[in-house]
Amino acid sequence: MSDLATEYQGKATMEKITSLAKRRGFVFQSSEIYGGQNGAWDYGPLGVELKNRIARNWWKEMTQLQDDIVGLDAAILMHPRTWEASGHVENFTDPLVDCKKCKTRFRADQIPPENLAAKKCPECGGELTDTRKFNLMFKTHIGPAEDTANIIYLRPETAQGIYVNYKNIIQSNRMKIPFGIAQIGKAFRNEIVTKNFIFRTCEFEQMEMQFFVKPGTDVEWFNEWKKRRWAYYEKLGVNMNNLRWHQHGPDELAHYAKDAYDIEYLFPMGWRELEGVHNRSNYDLTRHTEFSGKDLQYIDQEANNERYIPFIIETSAGLTRTLLMVLSDAYDEEKVADKGNDDDWRTVLHFHPTVAPVTVAILPLMKKDGLAELAQDIRKELKEDFATDYDQSGAIGRRYRRQDEAGTPFCVTVDYESKENKTVTLRFRDSMEQARVPIAELGERLKKEIKEYKVAK
Repeated sequence: MSDLATEYQGKATMEKITSLAKRRGFVFQSSEIYGGQNGAWDYGPLGVELKNRIARNWWKEMTQLQDDIVGLDAAILMHPRTWEASGHVENFTDPLVDCKKCKTRFRADQIPPENLAAKKCPECGGELTDTRKFNLMFKTHIGPAEDTANIIYLRPETAQGIYVNYKNIIQSNRMKIPFGIAQIGKAFRNEIVTKNFIFRTCEFEQMEMQFFVKPGTDVEWFNEWKKRRWAYYEKLGVNMNNLRWHQHGPDELAHYAKDAYDIEYLFPMGWRELEGVHNRSNYDLTRHTEFSGKDLQYIDQEANNERYIPFIIETSAGLTRTLLMVLSDAYDEEKVADKGNDDDWRTVLHFHPTVAPVTVAILPLMKKDGLAELAQDIRKELKEDFATDYDQSGAIGRRYRRQDEAGTPFCVTVDYESKENKTVTLRFRDSMEQARVPIAELGERLKKEIKEYKVAK
């Protein structure tokens, strides 16, 4: 697929993904019985499992597999001066305009330039208001009195919690530059324009890593982390034709950035940012030094106690946005020749087994004659190592289709032959092929299949 592609060429549409997400228990509208809360979503049984597995994959990649990165879980509520130092109080704004006729609100930077210049609404042609800035931080109060002395903010990003703890981690964990700090956590932005399902929301989770380096080595490390993050998505089994790099131009660069690239994914609504890799220079630690009065210089004992403010290379991805990418990337509709019926279709999610909400489903062919009891025994053996599901309701073909929609990579069917020779049928989601496997070898066979898994594209 060309980098110039502007239209989604896959089979998933946002309407199909939204429908499947609710039907199968991935994502629900927050407070739906009250009409829903705009910009907020609840993750159902399959959704929370998918989200947790994506987070665990990222955490393993960024901490367990790295010798120079440690983790952190910083508080959501931080001292208000933090956000003055970071520039969020002054700079964290969206340019907004309203249509005086249809009352629709737009981000000015997302309106066609010709409409903005003519102050003409792209929806109804009415007159637009002047552009004004709107700060995206949620503001609240802490303590018994609601006055300005007690104002506090819900954090709009997780990075600042890392910066203010950088010296603590050096001292407590004897970290030496270059090193990184990783964090997964909630962030909150008062987005006026929320759309495209869970892509842009007011409450979301970030997966961020801040890598501290010696000034002068930042370009080298910036390029290194671009390579590592691209390779991560290959490892995750993403269709790489739907990914591309976008470099921020001079007008796009944030106030703290020396250089910045986004990994963009071709979502159903077009190319959108998935993850950012940024060279933040030494802006953040310099500002926190200034506003806190604390010396945040690094003392490089391996360079004759040289003192300097480290540069920071940041990788920042939205967890819930990544979940939407995984859903979009995995979604497929296939025509299946089933028992002579050439018009049979199935909806299937081709999740990599490491992120699939359910790894293996156990399906007794019948509820009677001891098959259900044997199937439950098999599930008990497997559930220590795998995420399992049990389904004994309906025809076996219908159960297979339900598991395909949930993205379950493997199904184990327990039949009468299982009672006789202690074997089961192992069904593979992507190919729909089946193999007879001894019950005693089932666990090891599943581990082997997961290790050797190749994504079907």
